Amino acid sequence: MAMKSEVVEAGTGDVFQDLGFEDAGERKLRVQLALRLNDIIKDRGLKQVDIAAILGIPQPHVSELRHFKLSRFSSERLLHFLTLFDKDVEILIRPKAANHATGSVSVLVAA
Repeated sequence: MAMKSEVVEAGTGDVFQDLGFEDAGERKLRVQLALRLNDIIKDRGLKQVDIAAILGIPQPHVSELRHFKLSRFSSERLLHFLTLFDKDVEILIRPKAANHATGSVSVLVAA
C-alpha cells in the first residue's frame, strides 16, 4: 500500500484572507469587536432580553451576535454597541508595522 503525502500550507494568521474573502479585513474586525462585546456580556452575566434592551435590538439579533452570526452588524454598529455598555472607543492611526505587507486593523482592550 502506497503512502500518500499531504502538503500543508502555512496560513497567514487571518482565516478570512486564507479562505479568499474579498472583505477579509472587515470580517476580521467585526469578529474582534463581537469578541469584546461578548466578553462584556459574559462578565456582566446579562440575559439576552437585557442585552436587547441595552442595545435597542430584537432578542433574535442578540442571539446572532452571541453566536457570531455577524452579517447584519457593521463595524460601526458594533462600535456603537460598545459605547452602550459604557465603554470609550478610541481609534489610533499609526505607521504600518515593518513586518506587515499592508496596513492592518486590530482591536485592543485597555485594562
